[in-house]
Amino acid sequence: MQQETRTEHDSLGEVSVPLDALYGAQTQRAVENFPISGQPMPATFISALLEVKLAAARANIALGDLPQDIGAAIVTAIEQLQSDADLMRHFPVDIYQTGSGTSTNMNANEVIANLASQLSGCDVSPNDHVNCGQSSNDVIPTTLHVSTALQIHRHLIPALAHLVEIIGERRQDIGYYVKTGRTHLMDAMPVTFSQVLGAWAGQFSEARTAIEAQLPALTQLAQGGTAVGTGVNANAAFAQRFAAQLSEQTGIGFSPAANPFNRIGSQDVSVMLSGQLKALAVAQMKLANDLRWMNAGPLSGLSEIALPALQPGSSIMPGKVNPVIPEAAAMVSAQVIGNDATITVAGQSGNFELNVMLPVIARNLLESIALLSNSLRVLADKAIVGFTVNPSKIEEALASNPILVTALNPVIGYRKAAEIAKTAYREKRPVLEVALEMTDIPREELTVLLDPARLTNDGD
Repeated sequence: MQQETRTEHDSLGEVSVPLDALYGAQTQRAVENFPISGQPMPATFISALLEVKLAAARANIALGDLPQDIGAAIVTAIEQLQSDADLMRHFPVDIYQTGSGTSTNMNANEVIANLASQLSGCDVSPNDHVNCGQSSNDVIPTTLHVSTALQIHRHLIPALAHLVEIIGERRQDIGYYVKTGRTHLMDAMPVTFSQVLGAWAGQFSEARTAIEAQLPALTQLAQGGTAVGTGVNANAAFAQRFAAQLSEQTGIGFSPAANPFNRIGSQDVSVMLSGQLKALAVAQMKLANDLRWMNAGPLSGLSEIALPALQPGSSIMPGKVNPVIPEAAAMVSAQVIGNDATITVAGQSGNFELNVMLPVIARNLLESIALLSNSLRVLADKAIVGFTVNPSKIEEALASNPILVTALNPVIGYRKAAEIAKTAYREKRPVLEVALEMTDIPREELTVLLDPARLTNDGD
């Protein structure tokens, strides 16, 4: 059955738009022009865009640049959209669109204007009223910053804090166990679980600090710069009033950028933030692989720990259980690293006064933040919390680890110690027994010198 349509107009002429659509001609043109991915801009971006439009409307009302009745209608329409559980049906424009995101800005302007007109009976214009004092060229970079700042504050930082807290709790529970350390995947000097988990916690604490260091730049906004940074057609007080209003709405302290030309022409802040997200992804990959290796087995691998059994691991091998959570987290890390490559290329597309890959930067940044926020919590709650230590396996490996002979270097010298280690390896005997035969050090002294717990230098 043919869809019912209505006729809308823009500066290029007439367009047929679905009868029940809140959007208008420019959105419809974008839908027809960009049938590329079938993926609209992320819901988190659209939600932030509505916050931007709400703050702009309230700022313009306060400055006297919008008539009170029209301004009130815009505010009411936005608030209704914010409560719409099916919000995204109003925002169909593909991610891969005009690089400024103009189609998405006009999509929002048209939806808000049409709904405001319906609710109030006023003639609300998408350009003259909803877009008052604004340009796509400052709205979209602003929304990119606002959306990522909101997601970092509300989701990523809490997820990092949760993971570090869980690691800390497990460190207290199992930290006293001593295991064989490994370098180059080969047996090395012993370490405690406290030291292993402490290293994990340190990585993620440092990652959080690095991400938080990006927030001051992220909260400095392009809004007020309009088309190229000069602020043409915007009230001189608009940028400050807008930032204050947005801060009140979101609970995050936003401010006008000292240099709006920079915020519109480049995306260096996004590139730097993405780099820190990539570093976090690398840390997550390291943790995921440590867990996989330590869990490997249960008979032929290290089998130092046992991860929780969450699901059958094979469609053909009964009883097999796989490290599914670390594997999922590792895939997230791979995706985030790939997203960073896209953002890096897109960041280079600041051509003169405008970056023209804003939608894909926003999409990839928001995906990276969402994926990491979720995977860090899953790692904490479904892998770190529940793994158990296999004491017999780690003690067996420690007892036969010839590298413990390193502790004898100051007493007998490196060359003699190497002979003992090679003999222990070759004959598959404990290093203490070989050292007794090849040195004149008493058993009691060797027992102390080769004590794995003492060699960890862990004072806990």
